[in-house]
Amino acid sequence: MQLKPIRLVVTLALIILTAPLASDAQPPGKSRRVGILTAVTAPTIEPLHALLRQELRERGYVEGQHIVLESRSAEGQYERLPALAAQLVALPVDILVTWGTPAVVAAKQVTSTVPIIFLGVGDPVGSGIVASLARPGGNVTGVTNLTAELSSKQLELLKEVVPGLRQIAVLLNPRNPVSALNLRWTELAAQALGVQLQVVKVHDPSEFEAAFLSMTRERADALTVLADSWFLSQRRQIADLAVKHRLPGIFNLREYAEAGGLIAYGPRLADHWRRAAAYVDKILKGTKPADLPIEQPMQFELVVNLKTAQDLGLTLSPTFLFRADEVIR
Repeated sequence: MQLKPIRLVVTLALIILTAPLASDAQPPGKSRRVGILTAVTAPTIEPLHALLRQELRERGYVEGQHIVLESRSAEGQYERLPALAAQLVALPVDILVTWGTPAVVAAKQVTSTVPIIFLGVGDPVGSGIVASLARPGGNVTGVTNLTAELSSKQLELLKEVVPGLRQIAVLLNPRNPVSALNLRWTELAAQALGVQLQVVKVHDPSEFEAAFLSMTRERADALTVLADSWFLSQRRQIADLAVKHRLPGIFNLREYAEAGGLIAYGPRLADHWRRAAAYVDKILKGTKPADLPIEQPMQFELVVNLKTAQDLGLTLSPTFLFRADEVIR
């Protein structure tokens, strides 16, 4: 990863999003409608909606007075996303906030004029969503999570805590268009570490048990789960099955570790939703999405579930635990 360009993009984004303007004193007078499109279940998305509402409120937007939020979720059925995006556009909405690559791809298929703010997209340039990070172009901007480029660090952490690591099971959702790219990055990381991968595909909750039986049958030593918003909705089942089948796992979001996953390393999802409010504010005040650079995470956190380590019979070194941002006991 080239650090200088990334820092430049982040700096440009922060300047544009936070620079004080005379017109920023108050939100627009009329009520505006913001659509939210995701593929996750209600229990997963509701706390994130609350964060967005809070940040908008702090910027002067009172829900029901200055702004109305309209939410649609595909509940894990990615094929429903284009129709749900069309519903929101037809209301109409002034802005679309999307979470995950499938959601923003669906939104782009439906409209080229309504501003789209994406969150949780691993590689917006490689996925063809925007032209570049500094100059996204078109009607789309947002926050990338750099998930693909984190693969190397995640596998290094996994190898550090699993003695004799030889084979890692990779859980992916084939319906997510970014899974192929994330898998490629994971393959490169595995090659560098000298470990083998076993790719296991799941796109329905009923398939998880068979998937983990396959991992055990193929003698996987550990597990990594590729970034996917629907997988996050299923994090409790994934974490429970990983412990049941004695598979130490590493994940991209702290929510997995809170649900019983062994290790999480990646950006804070809550920060993305807070930053979404800054984009909403700027766009409602007249800034074009094409003029708002893509933000990249500046902080990553390591969260370790010590109870899960004990359940798996793993002893984590004091040095490793000291490096963690949070240890769940």
